[in-house]
Amino acid sequence: MEEIAGTILAGESFEPVRGRVMIDNGRITAVEEAETTSQLIILPAFVNAHTHLGDSVAKEAAVGHSLEEAVAPPNSLKHRRLAAADPAELVAAMRRTLRYMQRTGTVSCLDFRESGISGARALRNAAESVDLDPFIFGSGDASVLDVADGYGASGANDDDFRSERAAAAERNRPFAIHAGEPDPTDIDPALDLDPDLLVHMVHAEQSHLDRVAEQEVPVAVCPRANAVLDVGRPPIRELLDHTTVALGTDNVMLNPPSMFREMAFTAKQFDVTAREVLQMATRAGADIIGRESGIIASGRPAALVVLDGDSDNLTGTADPVEAVVRRATALDIERVVV
Repeated sequence: MEEIAGTILAGESFEPVRGRVMIDNGRITAVEEAETTSQLIILPAFVNAHTHLGDSVAKEAAVGHSLEEAVAPPNSLKHRRLAAADPAELVAAMRRTLRYMQRTGTVSCLDFRESGISGARALRNAAESVDLDPFIFGSGDASVLDVADGYGASGANDDDFRSERAAAAERNRPFAIHAGEPDPTDIDPALDLDPDLLVHMVHAEQSHLDRVAEQEVPVAVCPRANAVLDVGRPPIRELLDHTTVALGTDNVMLNPPSMFREMAFTAKQFDVTAREVLQMATRAGADIIGRESGIIASGRPAALVVLDGDSDNLTGTADPVEAVVRRATALDIERVVV
């Protein structure tokens, strides 16, 4: 039995509780109010709702490039770099990114893995020695579902994904697709595929929001990546008013996969509360892939980030939730519990 005491951001509302989290055999057995002098801040570990970890071989290669030049299939800079990458070097690069993510508080990620079966297997290999469990949305032929956890489509304007969507449904695997990143023209065709997850939705209009609500489709947003590629700002407030919204960091070539940076950017640039942002970074992504993490409560997995609330950065904090979302960095991490 292990005990971690301090200020606990507990339950679905992340209500700060002074007390202790009791852990046994990898699960939380109790969250108890108690007097404590500990200055630790305990929050759920992050679930990064959208990554492209293969881009770890081409960090910052897309600086100054448009969306089409940087990442659009099949001939963008990203895809040329992936095609030319040595397989062993690709695995090593993804493993180092996974280690960075784990050390900075991420327990899982929803990764769109390029290169079909070989790409999905490469990410499985990269994750073997890391305490981070990627949920792999594979690409290419539907046979990738033999290896991947779900299917991830690039966009409805890129190809006809009806057969891949049917294969995912037949295997009871989730189907995710990018939509509304460069413009709104691929959103309705994406929704026609009855996806389990939409990514980006930067250019979502009211009719799209209504369909998202009616079909109960969650959305992963990546505001920093959208800013880097200058494609616009996702309507996060409106999306939150219609569906579940989760936070992702997108391409590793564009930004480091730091959920602290993504939360701070989102909280300061959009009409959202700190609690909404923290939920987007934790529980929302976990719910999308059916994981139990994202909430500190009895019976849940012990997937936690423990911050030093008395660090030079966090000392004197008036509101621990605001501080975690808007101010905290990886330097404030005392430990990550997985």
